[in-house]
Amino acid sequence: MRAITIPEPGGPEALVWAEVPDPQPAEGEVLIDVAASAVNRADLLQRQGFYDPPPGSSPYPGLECSGRISAVGPGVHGWAVGDEVCALLAGGGYAEKVAVPAGQVLPVPVGLDLVTAAALPEVTCTVWSNVFMIAHLRPGETLLVHGGASGIGTMAIQLAKAVGARVAVTAGGSEKLARCAELGADILIDYREQDFVQEIRKATDGTGADVILDIIGAKYLQRNVKALAISGRLAIIGLQGGVKAELNLAALMAKRAAITGAGLRARPLNEKAAIVAAVREHVWPLIANGQVRPIVDRTLPMAEAAEAHRVVDASVHVGKVVLTV
Repeated sequence: MRAITIPEPGGPEALVWAEVPDPQPAEGEVLIDVAASAVNRADLLQRQGFYDPPPGSSPYPGLECSGRISAVGPGVHGWAVGDEVCALLAGGGYAEKVAVPAGQVLPVPVGLDLVTAAALPEVTCTVWSNVFMIAHLRPGETLLVHGGASGIGTMAIQLAKAVGARVAVTAGGSEKLARCAELGADILIDYREQDFVQEIRKATDGTGADVILDIIGAKYLQRNVKALAISGRLAIIGLQGGVKAELNLAALMAKRAAITGAGLRARPLNEKAAIVAAVREHVWPLIANGQVRPIVDRTLPMAEAAEAHRVVDASVHVGKVVLTV
């Protein structure tokens, strides 16, 4: 088969579409003939040599895919050759075939085409696990989403609105904020021009956000705590603004707040399977009835993965960038 390889870490040009050995499904795995994958920032880090795949997983980038099952390994139940699926991966989505644990596989939602389904697994699993399973966002609460126009952000807006929460977003520029508003965002904050702490307090009569979903990390840590409501929950899922920061613990304690940090890629298989099962139960019906949909900015051939990485690097997209085989 062919896959996107990274002979040497570097810029987008480091991605090489090359012939590689076919994967084989182990016990508990299925083999998927990939129709499409999608670009995540973790892929950019892997390309640069900063984020190696977990031991034993595929060396190729790609944390999600869609396609058709072409083989079923021993001990797999509930899936058959020919099933149209999408899947959460530890790696290997940028390829023509990928082997994946059966617990990380999802059916293509009713009403969605196979290619578009590739934009779902990573964002739905990330948002549902962090915002709902860990931070326990409830109806009537306020969620602040940093990077509202990103793949994660566009999904977080829709899921929060679907459960009856109020949504605030930060994004860069009026065009991205307008797209967030179309998806249901109630409070629009241009981080280039406005202080999100002041804006969220103003919009909530001084209360603050009950839950913050943060992709920035260190750069925003102190301000995120200031922006939290009493008993607020800060869920950190990205480190685009650095990994080390000082925090006034008295301010955290005064808010009776909680800070969590979580990723998906390195989690044990049973934890990933539990998240995928929860997404199938709670999110898939919302997609089937049209309340929630994946936002795809553009679709490019897999062989043009370098261009897709340039787009995501430049943050000129809204939603997901999808790669097709």
